[in-house]
Amino acid sequence: MLTTALVLGIVGGVFGIIGGLAAMLVGGLGAAFEAQDSGSIVGWGFAAVFFGVAGIVGGALARGASKTAALLLLLSCVGGFIAVEMAWLIAGPLLIVGAGLAWFGRRKRAFGSPMPEAEPKPAP
Repeated sequence: MLTTALVLGIVGGVFGIIGGLAAMLVGGLGAAFEAQDSGSIVGWGFAAVFFGVAGIVGGALARGASKTAALLLLLSCVGGFIAVEMAWLIAGPLLIVGAGLAWFGRRKRAFGSPMPEAEPKPAP
């Protein structure tokens, strides 16, 4: 499950970056035609690109630090939806499923199980 979370996080982050770039393109076209508040759309597009990169980082952390990865993927998903809404429709579900898989697929140590012993060093 952690490998699937890794893949979904990276793919979702890439689609998030594409969605953020699309929002910046639309905002830039609006600015070219002097549309009202088009500059804020460009700003939200930059925020979406940041959240896409955070999703890629969260996906990359899925196998090593799965709890941190799950929180990062979840924050990336929510932040992207707040930033660019409709441009995040592909990335959002991928990131939320990746967050769930990273959270529920994390490795748990059984209660009361001993810590792994270090191998004894040979005598000099």
